[in-house]
Amino acid sequence: MTALMDLPAVAALWEFIRYGLTGWGAGAIVLFALAATHLTIIGVTVYLHRCQAHRALELHPLISHPLRFWLWMTTGMVTKEWAAIHRKHHAKCETEEDPHSPQTRGIDKVLWQGAELYREAAADRELVERYGHGTPDDWIERRLYSRHSVLGVSLMLIVDVMLFGIAGAAVWAVQMAWIPFLAAGVINGIGHFWGYRNFKSPDTSTNILPWGILIGGEELHNNHHTFATSPKLSSKWYEFDIGWFYIRCLAALGLAKPRALPAEMFLDPSRNQIDADTVAAVISHKYELMAMLAKSFKKHARRAQFQPSVVEKWTELRKEFETMWSLRHLSVEQAVAGLQSWCNRAEASGIAALADFSKRIRMVSPRRTAIAV
Repeated sequence: MTALMDLPAVAALWEFIRYGLTGWGAGAIVLFALAATHLTIIGVTVYLHRCQAHRALELHPLISHPLRFWLWMTTGMVTKEWAAIHRKHHAKCETEEDPHSPQTRGIDKVLWQGAELYREAAADRELVERYGHGTPDDWIERRLYSRHSVLGVSLMLIVDVMLFGIAGAAVWAVQMAWIPFLAAGVINGIGHFWGYRNFKSPDTSTNILPWGILIGGEELHNNHHTFATSPKLSSKWYEFDIGWFYIRCLAALGLAKPRALPAEMFLDPSRNQIDADTVAAVISHKYELMAMLAKSFKKHARRAQFQPSVVEKWTELRKEFETMWSLRHLSVEQAVAGLQSWCNRAEASGIAALADFSKRIRMVSPRRTAIAV
């Protein structure tokens, strides 16, 4: 009799183990997992990356605190450690000191063991203290998020199992693997190994795809390395950065304050001289101009059979133009004189494409792009 009375309780327990509190089917659970992992991606790109690591925007506490809590639950990452590791990546990009460069550590290592590289770097307290300045240091960060990072992901496991039963463990596993693979592996690995480049930045960063949706816009990695402090990662008209879309929505609600975007390259036909303003504009757009020069060479090389002497001259002037902007000791006067000399020689080279590029340089003018909300 007692066993029979217990049957409903056993059946209810089994029902809970199978379906959790929600009772959702597989389709609904998959949609939840996609929404949850997308929120985690947005937390990484908007809060950790653009706000904390690069100070590209300010977030209202109504947004920053929930995102910080969600990341604690779904990744266990510490804000100071993440920001420090990423800042060192930019400071020491693709050298032996870069925490996760596929150029020095191999693509397989970064792609499949990106999380291990992150943990190794986070264990270096000198690195964290040197590069992690300015990140949250309030009571909850010191007493909970930083001290008990494992607690958050453990609570997430309990929540997932309570909601979905056995399937909740699979949802949790997906959540735990999402950032280590997509952010630590794909962006840090493939984003420096394969893709297309809008700008000739001094590293191998690439744009993996022109539509940054799955990884929150981080797919546009070459754009980011070119304009590291920009809150917007898309650059060309056909590119889309969903992280920037969310930032604009938050800004419209007064919950985010983005920094100004990089200045647009503006050509003023009335300008025909090299001065300090020209140098300032060229420095702002040096990677774009380098890419433009290389693209122009390829375009004209396809149209005509360049003579070896022409190729040699073009290569010489291209390398000189690139080298000019890597010399940090140049004064403004020296830069003006150097650019003037380069333009004169380009125009006297007899190569029409170089002459056209030189004329474009003379017309370039700085112009800031403000953000209208």
